[in-house]
Amino acid sequence: MTYRIDCLQYANWSEKIFRQMREGGVDAVHVTIAYHETFRETVANFEAWNRWFEHYPDLIMKGQYASDIEIAKDQGRTAIFFGFQNPSPMEDDIGLIEILHTLGARFMQLSYNNQSLLATGCYEAEDPGLTRMGRQVIKEMNRVGLVIDMSHSADRSTIEAADVSDRPITITHANPHFWQPALRNKRDEVISAVTQNGGMMGFSLYPHHLKDKSSCRLESFCEMIADTVAKFGVEHFGIGSDLCQDQPDSVVEWMRVGRWTKEIDYGEGSASAPGFPPMPDWFQDNRDFGNIEKGLQAKGFSDAEIAGLMGDNWYRFFQSNFTPHAV
Repeated sequence: MTYRIDCLQYANWSEKIFRQMREGGVDAVHVTIAYHETFRETVANFEAWNRWFEHYPDLIMKGQYASDIEIAKDQGRTAIFFGFQNPSPMEDDIGLIEILHTLGARFMQLSYNNQSLLATGCYEAEDPGLTRMGRQVIKEMNRVGLVIDMSHSADRSTIEAADVSDRPITITHANPHFWQPALRNKRDEVISAVTQNGGMMGFSLYPHHLKDKSSCRLESFCEMIADTVAKFGVEHFGIGSDLCQDQPDSVVEWMRVGRWTKEIDYGEGSASAPGFPPMPDWFQDNRDFGNIEKGLQAKGFSDAEIAGLMGDNWYRFFQSNFTPHAV
């Protein structure tokens, strides 16, 4: 059995999108449920998803372990896995990590663009690496089965996290810096540290991470995948689309600004008020994953390699990393 898994979306969720997931044959999606939220605010987001699971039981189900993807596929549903793009839901309390995992969280970024209590974000001028608390949090995340995500973290912090963690870590949504030199894209030494330690990286479809941005060609995207996996091994990669479908532009302000500043953070690729760029014409929504498969076929990837990139590699990663360490 093969799977189609997207390891990052932050859509404006609706029945329409859930149905598009089914039309696109998407078996599992890792969804962001916190950017800057506190613990209690994040619990409210869990509650909102519980209502969606109640209202659309024929389309979606809560995912907690890899086996839930098998159930979802067998029943024609999409398994939803939860993650945070910032450690804010744990606040300054390491004891909340186990609570959050029990509630259903499976991924947590150690920083989101800025310096956090744990690690440095990719927008900071200096990167002193993991903090004392960051090292303790990694140990606790390893223990309970909460996956470390360094998608928005700076280089040294990411390399240290990959080396310090005794379980593989992820970059769920980014592309290689050699292809598109965005702040958020990852240099070879960073990708190497993650993959050499058994970790995974998801290729992003977010236009600011793409060469030629919204005008990026499918052939260019697939060529980038080919070049990257030739360097680091196809088994370490999948898709993390960073699809932000149907979100209003005001949401970008929350993502970038939160409550940490009174000024607008324009971010990458913009000199005006932040907003969502148009997606490339070959990837508009969840129904378009088949276009990526066709592009990979045209680049000469084997059926097994394509299956791995489209979901099987993530499935194996979920299998070994969502469960607590054996005592």
